[in-house]
Amino acid sequence: MLVLGIESSCDETGLALYDTQQGLRAHALYSQVKMHEEYGGVVPELASRDHIRRAIPLLEQVFAESGARREDIDAIAYTQGPGLAGALLVGSSIACGLGLALDKPVLGVHHLEGHLLSPLLASDPPEFPFIALLVSGGHTQLMRVDGVGRYTMLGETLDDAAGEAFDKSAKLLGLGYPGGPAISRLAEFGDPDAYKLPRPMLHSKNLDFSFSGLKTAVLTVVKNHGDANLCEQDKANIARGFVDAIVDVLTAKCMNALKETGLKRLVIAGGVGANRQLRESLNAAAAKRRYKVYYPELEFCTDNGAMIAFAGAMRLQIDPTAAKKDYAFNVRPRWPLDSLAAP
Repeated sequence: MLVLGIESSCDETGLALYDTQQGLRAHALYSQVKMHEEYGGVVPELASRDHIRRAIPLLEQVFAESGARREDIDAIAYTQGPGLAGALLVGSSIACGLGLALDKPVLGVHHLEGHLLSPLLASDPPEFPFIALLVSGGHTQLMRVDGVGRYTMLGETLDDAAGEAFDKSAKLLGLGYPGGPAISRLAEFGDPDAYKLPRPMLHSKNLDFSFSGLKTAVLTVVKNHGDANLCEQDKANIARGFVDAIVDVLTAKCMNALKETGLKRLVIAGGVGANRQLRESLNAAAAKRRYKVYYPELEFCTDNGAMIAFAGAMRLQIDPTAAKKDYAFNVRPRWPLDSLAAP
């Protein structure tokens, strides 16, 4: 089965071809980061228009690199949600229009399910069941995963996601957008003992998260210094205190989830999963307890078409009738992952 995947939920346009026998045949990605950088964040209207410009050239690139013809595909998977409504509409309309033209069935895929299953594309994929930490710009969730479509929510953020806290705190430090990678790089030069920022809900008796208070703590420290008195070393020290706080909370919650469920495998998915400090902390904590941690390849941590093609293929292997030749589409900007049911 050859599945075309289309991802357009936010500020990356991704297309890919996944073959259930040969694996990933080709994938192409365009990031809009440079365009949104001058605005300090994603501008939805600009994102939607750019998806329109990029999608077809990327489609041509994927087919050229794979050697496949349009007629060879068996189904088209596209991100139906969650995400920016206008951006989702671009990918959905392209998928359904192409499906109609080629007489191929289409399948709407949950964006976070794509992230959740992306570590299965690695050379050493995890086996079910496992605990998954979905940690990205808009989501921080702990899930128990017993199979494709079999997800149980264990805990989630009550306010800001970890990725949002990274971006907002980076902005407070004048680091621009995207803030996550910038504040992580700056933290490398910081003194870990300079600022002991709060670890929200670290000792709560549940697996939920909260990061808005940590962001406020960064704001308070910055204000106490005053913009004129905040030197580069001060910024690095604040960044180090912030990153250490987030990493400590995420690591502790993951270890608690594994202990409570009795599972031994932990999967990290989403953009923040590329963070080096988080990976080092999780690897060290897991090694002490004889757990194993799995990550997607770095190129698949951010939004991409490969994870959508793969998730669609996994769904179709369970139920070949899941893709339909019904080209009247709708998008789901808000769509809880644990509402999904296996076919």
